[in-house]
Amino acid sequence: MRVLVTRPSREAQSWLQALKTAGHNPVALPLIDIVSVPDLRALHRQWLQIARYQAVMFVSANAVDFFFADKPSSVGSIFSQGELAIRAWTTGPGTARALMRLGASAASIDTPKSESLQFDSESLWSVVRDQVKAGCNILIVRGEEAQGELTQSAEGSGRDWLAQRVCEAGGSVDFLVVYRRQVPSFVPAQQDMVRSSAADGSVWLFSSSQAIANLVGSFPSLSWTQARAVATHPRIAQTARSHGFGVVCESRPTLDDVVASIESMA
Repeated sequence: MRVLVTRPSREAQSWLQALKTAGHNPVALPLIDIVSVPDLRALHRQWLQIARYQAVMFVSANAVDFFFADKPSSVGSIFSQGELAIRAWTTGPGTARALMRLGASAASIDTPKSESLQFDSESLWSVVRDQVKAGCNILIVRGEEAQGELTQSAEGSGRDWLAQRVCEAGGSVDFLVVYRRQVPSFVPAQQDMVRSSAADGSVWLFSSSQAIANLVGSFPSLSWTQARAVATHPRIAQTARSHGFGVVCESRPTLDDVVASIESMA
């Protein structure tokens, strides 16, 4: 069956190939555009102060890529056994792979266990909570909406939840915005695909509540009562239901579980 992969373009590629290999008909329909922030001065300042942090949390692979894109040559190695031994926190394997691609050692990365029910802030906290002591400084690298507001999606709330846990444990948290998430422009062919996929049995694959909000906001007159979706987190599933999606299946964010959820709809 047709599966609409709604991740940003760069993040969608591995899912498109994997779903095709699994025998489905995946189609890329990015519902979030990722762009750099126009002013990189804050990023540069944080790089020059990076040694004051015991750990840096990255909310996504995009956060990793945009953070490292402006790394000053004067800053030594981080997330390795080099001169700056800082921990890297991630909520999922994709972000961890992005870090290792840029030179981080696997031993320096903390991420939820592969058997975790979810790859989210709550699961990450169970892994890193013992690292946080009084006076500990944590940097969270994240995105913002195009209007300059910090992400208010379910995932954004998860980052705020983790920041609260760090503060309750006696640590402090700084936030650094390195990219913007904005609503994409849909060409006529994509508009036709959206309208047909709302009722033709296609499966929408959602890994972000913001993607759902962008979709519904871009097509305000479209009914979703006949639409089917697989959501990779309970909070994302609840967002889909609140916007009227007729069938919503929750899945762990791993390929095998997503494929099983899609096939359960056949």
